[in-house]
Amino acid sequence: MSLEGQSKGVDLPALQEHLCGLWSRKEQEELRQVLASSLSKMQEPLAGLLDVLEGCLTVQKGKSTILNQFILTEFMRWRTNNPQASLNGLREEGRLRLQQKALGLLTDSHPRYMDPLLEIYQLSSLKRPVLLEHVDFLHDCCCFKEALIFGVKVELQKDLDMEKMCVPLILLDKLSLVELYVRDHPDLQQRLVKLLDSWCEPNFNIQTLLSRYPNMVLSKHQRDQIQPKLLIKHVFRLMEKFCIDPGLCSNSVYKRKLYSLRFLMYKTFGEKSMSEENWRDHVQAMIEGNTELQVQLVQLLVKHCSLKTAAQWAAHYNLPRNRLPLGVWDKIQSLSPKQLEIHAVSGPPESWTPLQSDQQKYYQLPLPRENVYFVETLDEVEQCRETVLKPGGVVGMDMEWRAGFGTVSSQHVALIQLAVQDRVFLLDLCAHAISHHSSTVNFIRALLSDKNILKLGYGMSGDLRSLVSMWPELREEPMKMEGVLDLLHVHQKLQRCWSGNKRCRSVEVSEGPAEKGLSLLVQQVLGKPLNKTEQLSNWERRPLRTSQLRYAATDAYCLLDVYLVLSRDSKAFGLPEDLRSIPSVQQAKSREEKKPKEKNKQSKRRELARAEGRVILTAGQPYQTLRSQVGEGRCLTLDCSEKARDQAVHVLRHFHVHLTPADIFSRCQACNCNEYLKLSREDMTRMMRERDIVSKWDDCESQAESNSWRPPEGPEFTPHCRWAPRTALDPQTFKFPSGAEVQLETVPPGLLCQIPVYFICTGCGKVFWEGTHYDRVLSQFQEVLHVSEDAATKA
Repeated sequence: MSLEGQSKGVDLPALQEHLCGLWSRKEQEELRQVLASSLSKMQEPLAGLLDVLEGCLTVQKGKSTILNQFILTEFMRWRTNNPQASLNGLREEGRLRLQQKALGLLTDSHPRYMDPLLEIYQLSSLKRPVLLEHVDFLHDCCCFKEALIFGVKVELQKDLDMEKMCVPLILLDKLSLVELYVRDHPDLQQRLVKLLDSWCEPNFNIQTLLSRYPNMVLSKHQRDQIQPKLLIKHVFRLMEKFCIDPGLCSNSVYKRKLYSLRFLMYKTFGEKSMSEENWRDHVQAMIEGNTELQVQLVQLLVKHCSLKTAAQWAAHYNLPRNRLPLGVWDKIQSLSPKQLEIHAVSGPPESWTPLQSDQQKYYQLPLPRENVYFVETLDEVEQCRETVLKPGGVVGMDMEWRAGFGTVSSQHVALIQLAVQDRVFLLDLCAHAISHHSSTVNFIRALLSDKNILKLGYGMSGDLRSLVSMWPELREEPMKMEGVLDLLHVHQKLQRCWSGNKRCRSVEVSEGPAEKGLSLLVQQVLGKPLNKTEQLSNWERRPLRTSQLRYAATDAYCLLDVYLVLSRDSKAFGLPEDLRSIPSVQQAKSREEKKPKEKNKQSKRRELARAEGRVILTAGQPYQTLRSQVGEGRCLTLDCSEKARDQAVHVLRHFHVHLTPADIFSRCQACNCNEYLKLSREDMTRMMRERDIVSKWDDCESQAESNSWRPPEGPEFTPHCRWAPRTALDPQTFKFPSGAEVQLETVPPGLLCQIPVYFICTGCGKVFWEGTHYDRVLSQFQEVLHVSEDAATKA
């Protein structure tokens, strides 16, 4: 028996024509009733549904899928009261026939059919060869996204070619979908990361890859996303996310280290803000065992440093002669073994007192060496705790970690600095005795959560993220931070105040690169910047150099001095008396923008409610204020925790509103006016010509034929609104009596060949036209329209 025969009791061609007619006339309430009645009459509703869907596509010539989406939604609703409409009661032969036809309909239709058809016809239960054949068909049709999503929904990843499925979507900047595809499949995750890494090879040719997809046209943005630097960023992110061995991604790791090597060369020999000792620490760790990076280092040294230094490093790594730049081999031959050593010559112990030139140029720590305590045992942690955890105290807090040049692992804190009035404690988190001990963790937790101790920091969010990644206990049992003042927020407030005040305090700008961050704040408040030479040093080396200890202590102690000066005379700096009341930039912007807007909104709501008898919809505190200022029943409160749809349903039911499709877009989205002027394409073209927005329109018909866009075949836009006469528009100024001018510049010239009628709001001049957006919104409102029908019935 044919599927059509199984729908006995219903004249399918007539039903299809009737449904399409109701849809085009926007008579959706009747359409819903006709569909439910017809489904109830069918002997086999599942077969009938497929026939209806297939027939509607034929009647509508395949231009739109919104009617079929509506039909599927209504079928799902109808089936809740008719559970017998299921595959479970069918024989295997009939069941398979229905599934194969549903799969064919899914192939020929829109991807939004996928979920309901998969559920209704249990397509996941089909044999895998059938499902795989469907994926191949979608892929051959260049429906790459749909093929991948279908493969994921029916769990075919292990049977599909990962590269075939994922490469087109990566090229189309859909990496998030690809990550969905490999989720819960460690082998596929590894293959994906290795694939991306292979695109970072020096000889990789993207054009060769693109030639496999001749019908694929990439935008500039999409091409930019497959450049090496962005690909490397994705590789490192996915290596960490999927816990992939960096040894499998040699191309990305090499290039990331090469970029880092160039950065270090600039910081040391260009900007001169890093000591050569720190540079040497990082470089040796980075290029150890990698001949290619060692060769790159020698080439960079020839360019940025000296031939002698290049020769020293080349000899240290015993690089072959044929890989060396011109002149390096000869230089090696001319130097003695002693001269070829790259290690710094040992000199006298470094003094705690900085050089005289540094004392004049930079902020200085006002503490002797004996007042800086290096904490590396549990007893020392306890002594630090007793000193720091005193009610009413002020503590400067900072953290240091080793910069991860070219590494995948997350940053781990190596040092925590805690400064009080007369001493600084440096907690060594590289010391195994205290690094993960509960006493250390509990001490820091107690400090950060004690509201009676003021903790000062600068950009503390980054420090705390690194701390949480090192101590999982802080993530498993989150702490409530209290009594914390991030001076970054104070600095941002200070900058905003000074930028608007011509009489701001003068700042002496030192030679070299411009100061930034905490160093700039110290310079602006205390007169001299910080010496940041040790900022990027190796904080995991032990023992730390004297200059590192001094830098670490200074970074924490300067916070106390800055806070002391600012709090003594906050008005002179344009700051409030209570520095802790200063919000972050995001919070400040939100508050500043919200207050006047909210005040104006409430004022306008009251005026409109009184003048036009409107009802105010609001939530929270404004409800109590507004309710007392408008008439009884003119203010309704909503629950903001509910979804927008549920709030809309509540309003419709409360006021017994019968919402129809004609109400959608019946008011201007910009100004809420309900009067439109309907303008023909010819009049719109003439007006745009007069304003020199378009030049001519001679080839309009040919353009329309060649354009891939097709006008929507769905319901015509016939809103419940007021229509202005043609005379309402001034032919010279293109203005309405309200003073609003037609916004001609918002109409794309290429649209004139496609849209026959335009709708212009007489309140603000905004131009609208009927496109696919109208059909899409209408489809999204189906459930709300259904609810409003129930409300009207009850009323």
